[in-house]
Amino acid sequence: METVLCYLEQNEQYSMLYRNKKENDINAGKWIGVGGKIEAGETPEDALLREVEEETGLHLTAYRFRGVVEFCSDTFCETMHLFTATAWNGTLGACDEGDLQWIAKSELHRYPLWEGDAVFLKALQTDRPPFRLRLCYQGDRLVSQEFLSV
Repeated sequence: METVLCYLEQNEQYSMLYRNKKENDINAGKWIGVGGKIEAGETPEDALLREVEEETGLHLTAYRFRGVVEFCSDTFCETMHLFTATAWNGTLGACDEGDLQWIAKSELHRYPLWEGDAVFLKALQTDRPPFRLRLCYQGDRLVSQEFLSV
């Protein structure tokens, strides 16, 4: 499965989504960026624009590809295209998958995140070129992480 994930940035904060509204949500109880599955015929950029608008009501006008994160576990495999965005049109709205909130980047460690998300969120704080990261889980526990050559 291929997905996109975006972190909207403003005033040293990210817009984060607390996943608490969908049934059988693998991300339930966690804070994540906004995004979702890439549909047939879509590029990652197409999916990014669609998903951000669906989940936030915002139309992105400035975004940046940051890397690819490969998730593997005992129950699923996923390739996620990671983006950050710094400009948009519209007003942040309600999301049917959870609650949206601006959170200071320096405070993210206080919120329930996937362990691997903390790894790539730290990488997003640098001006590094796009990266490739492999995160392996057993259940909810991160068992390995590896930055790979692009």
